[in-house]
This record gives sequence, structure tokens and C-alpha cells, in this order.
Amino acid sequence: MAKILTLRDKAELKKIKEHASFALGNVRKNVESIISDVRKRGDVALIDYAQSLDKANLKRMVLTKEDIRRAYGLVDKKLIGAIRASAANVRKYHVMQKPREWMKKISKGIEVGQLIRPLDSVGCYVPGGNYPLVSTVIMTVVPASVAGVKEIVVCSPPLINPAIIVAADMCGATIICSAGGAQAVAAMAYGTESVPKVNKIVGPGNIYVTAAKKSVYGDCNIDFIAGPSEIMIVADEKGNSEFIAADMLSQAEHDRLASAILVTTSRELAEKVNEELGRQLKNLSTGITAKESLENQSAIIIVDSMEQAFEIVNDFAPEHLEIMLDDKNVIKKVRNAGAIFLGNYSPEAAGDYASGPNHVLPTNQVAKSRAGLSVFDFLKMPSVQRLTKEGLMSISSFIKTIAETEGLEAHKTSVEVREND
Repeated sequence: MAKILTLRDKAELKKIKEHASFALGNVRKNVESIISDVRKRGDVALIDYAQSLDKANLKRMVLTKEDIRRAYGLVDKKLIGAIRASAANVRKYHVMQKPREWMKKISKGIEVGQLIRPLDSVGCYVPGGNYPLVSTVIMTVVPASVAGVKEIVVCSPPLINPAIIVAADMCGATIICSAGGAQAVAAMAYGTESVPKVNKIVGPGNIYVTAAKKSVYGDCNIDFIAGPSEIMIVADEKGNSEFIAADMLSQAEHDRLASAILVTTSRELAEKVNEELGRQLKNLSTGITAKESLENQSAIIIVDSMEQAFEIVNDFAPEHLEIMLDDKNVIKKVRNAGAIFLGNYSPEAAGDYASGPNHVLPTNQVAKSRAGLSVFDFLKMPSVQRLTKEGLMSISSFIKTIAETEGLEAHKTSVEVREND
């Protein structure tokens, strides 16, 4: 099962900390070729890639109202209810998160403020594969909708699973496109005959999607570059080994490169969790993937104190952090984490699907510089200022002094002409 380590195992800890990152250089040439092709040939290139890569014979990229209506008939009503309930909680959370405009007087004659403006358009990438990631639709489309984005484009590999189509429609997508991989990113970044160019692309994806997002950045904004998923769990001797093992496996089953880490002050708990991992793995349909993740990318780290535990937390900056301790005040010790789950009944899966906060989160220590996707990712906050003559004169000497230092004479003049008005 997972390796049991202590702080003395520095080499192993370093390896786990840097558990995996996409080798984007390995696919860069291929990705750039695809992006160039889509820019040149537009929809024709997308249709060709759908045929060659996805074995899908498409005549058009954008789904019609009839396509969407038909998808509803193919999706179980129970799932539709679950999507509706999850989206409602996610919407409530992001509504509360939304900032407000303000305008305040900071000195006589000087008013400053902040406006709130949504992006005009965004692209939400939703991975395909064997399982329909309806949760990714919810987590990307809903906050964009709450922000007030007018054009929300969802791209997912053909043929799109009906559940993804329904989720996109229910959450507020305005355009749904049958396009996946680097070609979908290129289409949203630069536009084609049927796929509009967007201001920003968000959402997770495989190595080709990630490389494409990195490549188009500068021409089109993106959320962040994400790698394999991570969870870190902090527990003391009171920790529930069954809960902890289940939560580690819920992360490990994502990908053989995913990382699941327990940090504990109790060797007894460490050994119980390892035993429980073995027991639960036996009945897990995704056990092969999870086992490889546990053996190669994961660990149980034994520390001497909770102070050491949170030093590790802040050093690793995990994507998901579960704190299974009685004292909720320990949250004050957390500086770096993508999303935090407090208590025994706050599993990562709750945040993945239905509790409200966003599950599109930074990995590979990016949580040291930003948190997960939020309503802020879909907003601009331009400043606004209004000065009277009296207000301008109160700061004119500072402006002229700095302008002179920088050698920008016209800046100085723009103030002086108002002094003599």
C-alpha cells in the first residue's frame, strides 16, 4: 500500500511532493501543429480531427436545440434532479462570493472606486472519456453565469455524452460544441466559422488540452495549468481509518499519477489506514489505477506534532486538504491549499459534486499563489476615479515630482495646464 515515511525520509518526501507534472514538452510540437491547422482551416479541421481522433463523423460542430432536446430524453430523471440540486448549491456559493462595486472619498476632492464587469465570453472545456464529467460542467458554467458572462461556450469531445449536454444546458451554456483536445482549445482561443473566439478558457483536461492552454495563453486568457490531482489528510490518533482510507482511494482512483497523502502524529493510525486501504481496494472497480497511485505517488507521513503537520501542508500546498481534527481553529494554520474540508463528515467528494465551493483547483503547489476557480475568474474589476480641481491640486506636486524623475514631461504638463485653468 502507501509508503509510511517520517521527516527523516527527505528524498522520498521530495519525490512525493513533486509527484508528477505533465511533460508538456513531449507533446508541444504536435499540439502547436494542431493549433495552427485549426487557425487555418477552422471547422473543416475540427471535423477532420473528430473523424481521425474520436472516430466521429460530424457534419457540424455546434449542437442544435433539437440535439439538446433529444439529450434530455436520454438522461435518467434522477441524474437531472442531482444536477439541478448540485448546480443550485454551487450557484448559491458563487453568488455569495461575488464582489460589489464601490465608490469612496479618500480625501477632499478625490473619489475612487471599483467597478464590476463580467467577461464578454468564456470557453469551458469538459473532458470526455469513459465517464461523463457533469460536475465539471457545473463547476465551470455556473460561476460564469453568476458573473453575468453573456456567451458561455462548452466544448467536449465528440460524441458528447447526453448527460454533459443536459448539464451544460441546465447551467446556462449558450453554445455547446462537439470538439475535444487541443483542437477545441484552439477553436475557442482563435474562433472558427461556428465556434466563437472567447476571452478566457477554463476547465481541466489531459496533457494535450493542458499544453494547448499553455500555448494559446497570451492570445487568450486561461484559468491555470493543472496537473494530476492531489489530496492531503491531516489526522491525529482519533482519526477514523475507514474514512481516511476511503478518501485517499477517492483521489487515487482518478489517475495513476494522482497523489493521496495522510499526515498523522499516530503510527498506530498509519498502520490501520494501510490495512484499511488493502481491504477497500479489493472491492474497488477502479482498484488497478488506485493501487498504482498509492504505491508510486502517495504516502503516509508520521510527524511528531501538529505544528510539523501543518508545516508539511503549507510546503506541499495540496489541491485538496482534509483536516480530520476536533479543533476547527487549526484552519488558522493553513496558508496554502486549494480547497479545505473540515471534520469527519466533509469528504472531498462533497466538494467535487454538490456542497457548493468550486472543484476546479490548482495542483503542483500552484495553491501557493492562487486558489481554485471562482466567480472572480469571470469578472474584471476596473478602477474608477473622480477628482475636482481642488483634489488634483492637493496631489499635483507629487505627480510632477515623480513625472520629472521618470523623464515624462507631458505627464507633468497635463497637470500644469489644469493649475492655470
